[in-house]
Amino acid sequence: MNATVYAQGWTLDDVAWERFDPSKVEPWILTAVKAAALVEFNAPDYVTYLKRIFTDAPTQAAIEEWGREESQHGRALGRWAELADPEFKLDETFARFRTGYRPAHFQSETLTSVRGSRRGEMIARCVVESGTSSYYSAVRDATDEPVLKEIAGRIAADEYRHYKLFFETLNAQAEPDLPFWKKLMVAVGRINESDDDELSFAYYCATVPKGQEAARPYVRTQCAKASYATTLRIYRRRHVQKLAQMVSKAVGADPQGRVTKLAGALLWRMLRMRAGLIGVAAETAA
Repeated sequence: MNATVYAQGWTLDDVAWERFDPSKVEPWILTAVKAAALVEFNAPDYVTYLKRIFTDAPTQAAIEEWGREESQHGRALGRWAELADPEFKLDETFARFRTGYRPAHFQSETLTSVRGSRRGEMIARCVVESGTSSYYSAVRDATDEPVLKEIAGRIAADEYRHYKLFFETLNAQAEPDLPFWKKLMVAVGRINESDDDELSFAYYCATVPKGQEAARPYVRTQCAKASYATTLRIYRRRHVQKLAQMVSKAVGADPQGRVTKLAGALLWRMLRMRAGLIGVAAETAA
């Protein structure tokens, strides 16, 4: 599928907001965008954490630029969501999200990565950027709303560049290379962290207004399952396979090899299982 490839350095003023078409907004994808906006807008906490680990000036400057771009992604997605649903307010909803989602390593003053090494940290970041690049490519392909299609395309291109940044940073570390099994453990561990509160609580904040919190309290397992179900409506197998290829490269495996193809198939099944869709007719469109 051909798609416009956007250059780095865009701003919100570059987006063709006047093309917004409310008739092409689908409620389920609006929910996904609201949740994604909260996660993207939370970049400053990640910047602070990463700068404690990577102390050289060039890497810190690159991390700061990455954080600015991530925050802009959140602002762009949030502005679109506010157009689609005038009752949604990004800043107010984000304040709720940030209060409820405060992982321990964001609050710690440790100078050591929770992954055990700087190389491990960069592998984990590559996993995340693999996921976001494929996800926003999927959003771009799933929506017919022209402004969201443009925003998702711009973000997908940025996320791919972020993957390249972290991959280069990984290979620039003076630390000894990690054995393959340890790289794989870091990657699998980071993928499994998608079960933590970040995505599920973002989904909760995106779907439950503040005034309804008492009547509809946060239940992580329920919100995680609902979040995965929404994600599966967006993804197609080709997007998941691309994710698997990018992760494989980060851990030193062959992106085009049989193991990577198997990993893509297993990841697709895992996503469907977590969404409660195993046993339901599969959506396997390429």
